[in-house]
Amino acid sequence: MWLRFCLCCLIPLLCINLQAQQVGDSITGKVHTIPEVGIKGRRVPQRISVAMPIQVLEKNELENLGLQNIADAVRRFAGANVKDYGGIGGLKTVSVRSLGATHTAVAYDGVAVSNTQAGQIDIGRFALDDIDMLSLSVGQNHDLLQPARLFASAGILSIYSKNPLEGTDKAYTFKGQIKSGSFGLVNPSLTWGQRIAQRTCYTFNGNYLRADGNYPFKLINGKYTTNEKRKNTDIKSWHTEANLFHTLRDSSQLNIKAYYFDSERGLPGSVILYNDRANERLWDRNIFIQARYLKEITSEWTLQGQAKYNYSWNKYEDTDVKYEGGKQTDINKQQEYYLSATIQWQPCSTFSTSWANDLVLNTLDNNLPNNPNPTRYTWLSAFNLRYQWKGLTATGTLVHTLIAEDVKSGKRPDNRSRFSPALSFIYRPWKKHSLFLRLMYKDTFRVPTFNDLYYQRMGNTDLRPEKAREYNVGITWSGTPFSFTNYVMLTVDGYYNEVNDKIVALPTTYVWKMMNFGKVHITGADITLRTSIPIHRNIDLSITGNYTYQKAIDVTSSSSKNYKDQIPYTPLHSGNASILAETSWINIGYALTCVSDRYSLPQNIQENRIDGYTEHTLSASRAFQLRKCRLRLQAELINLTNKQYDIIKYYPMPGRSFRITGSILF
Repeated sequence: MWLRFCLCCLIPLLCINLQAQQVGDSITGKVHTIPEVGIKGRRVPQRISVAMPIQVLEKNELENLGLQNIADAVRRFAGANVKDYGGIGGLKTVSVRSLGATHTAVAYDGVAVSNTQAGQIDIGRFALDDIDMLSLSVGQNHDLLQPARLFASAGILSIYSKNPLEGTDKAYTFKGQIKSGSFGLVNPSLTWGQRIAQRTCYTFNGNYLRADGNYPFKLINGKYTTNEKRKNTDIKSWHTEANLFHTLRDSSQLNIKAYYFDSERGLPGSVILYNDRANERLWDRNIFIQARYLKEITSEWTLQGQAKYNYSWNKYEDTDVKYEGGKQTDINKQQEYYLSATIQWQPCSTFSTSWANDLVLNTLDNNLPNNPNPTRYTWLSAFNLRYQWKGLTATGTLVHTLIAEDVKSGKRPDNRSRFSPALSFIYRPWKKHSLFLRLMYKDTFRVPTFNDLYYQRMGNTDLRPEKAREYNVGITWSGTPFSFTNYVMLTVDGYYNEVNDKIVALPTTYVWKMMNFGKVHITGADITLRTSIPIHRNIDLSITGNYTYQKAIDVTSSSSKNYKDQIPYTPLHSGNASILAETSWINIGYALTCVSDRYSLPQNIQENRIDGYTEHTLSASRAFQLRKCRLRLQAELINLTNKQYDIIKYYPMPGRSFRITGSILF
């Protein structure tokens, strides 16, 4: 019954079809004039003039800093914690301000990426070559015209792909690229774009990656040190993507994306003394089709609709005598059907409101014994209000989440319903100065994943949702205080977060079981600095720096040994810096990442300690123009000092390595 009610609420929004004017920008809401043959551009979010902390990396920085993948790029953001299980093919997940990867949404071209089974998104599967911009928002994005799913998250990593025909009058474009480097890395890719009509174009790109990943490392056992190599670290993956961009006669826009990812990789496992056996293998296959429709109905009303179908398949295999028949094979299949509609009303420049509704259906099927074959129905509704008066902007959000589940066998969890508010303010005291004061509060929660609820004997259908509260106060400023700089941009944010009913695995009489037992308090500060210095007429120096202080302590039980200890894999101090020298002949980039000590388990004792590390990367690139072709060569030296370190304990990261990239564009 409630599902019928949800459909009744959503379908009228999708069916609105009135005469359109101009199309509003999906990020800022500002009106742009669209050329007859062009595709509307996306405006970079303002870093200092919004109430929610946001950080951005643009394509120029992504190319010139020698970043290997999206995980490396996300590490450049203050407050972001990336778990990396090592090597090119290792799982990579992101958590914002220690709230956990399950509280952090990942959006690809404005549409949420999901994994209902595990709750964590592997950001390593997205190719960095085709990315136009990355942004990380704490709380939520400034944009009111977005799906309810993104309003319901504690943080958002937004990945925007590039349309190579955008802003040009070309009939077609082609880019071919090849990367090669240490540990058997070979990574060719190609992109083709063509304008097939006055208001229609399509793009296609394919990306193949293979590497053996057998990098050396030192194994230390007391006073003895041996030189070893990581085994079973190979990967082969293929990623294909097709996009269709169409501007209708009424200036509304329709974008359709089809995505395919296929990989096979070895899982090297943790380093164990006197045992280098590693036979685990993982196959992943992911297909999705998503569509996004944007229409300005009148100068006051704007509509956005989204639809997506996602199919995910993975197979895990391990060969060992401990299994019956000598082999264990687990196969999981996930499907998702997703509909979203958002309507925005802006009757005047000082007031705007939006209402977003999402419907989601998720299923899981696997070959495990007593599989309940769960089906989850989710309705998300987000109502937003924004008011601007003089230098003050206030934004309020209320998200309602309703979830029901069906199972074919076993116990069904209770239905869940919850309201989650958010409130933010940003104030500009002086109109002549780009100084802003901001304040933010947000309440979110995450529902237990299918693994939490149903995974063999560990699952627990009585789990409560994990709740989080975020408080943020900050100051942002931009100006030109020195004559030798083009600009200086500074942001300082202090925050306090609470996580209650944290879902953890705890031992019972016979087996481990998922339970609500965790409570975490997080106190921290993020500082970011950007500046640009013209050294010479043809030389510009871009400098960025980020610093994060994060004290995330376990306050579950005052009688436990780890009471008020730092939670696992959360450094107290971390930061990064980069310098990019751009000249008319060559671009040189230097990137530095520093992370303090961490702990692998809840108790902060020496046995659980992971040493801090510093990593240096150096890159150089040059572009050549040959008639209508643009050639580009880039060389990168990664982990310049050959420092051995772990991000996850007993999963050593690669030492010094190199990579060479060549591309041609016409």
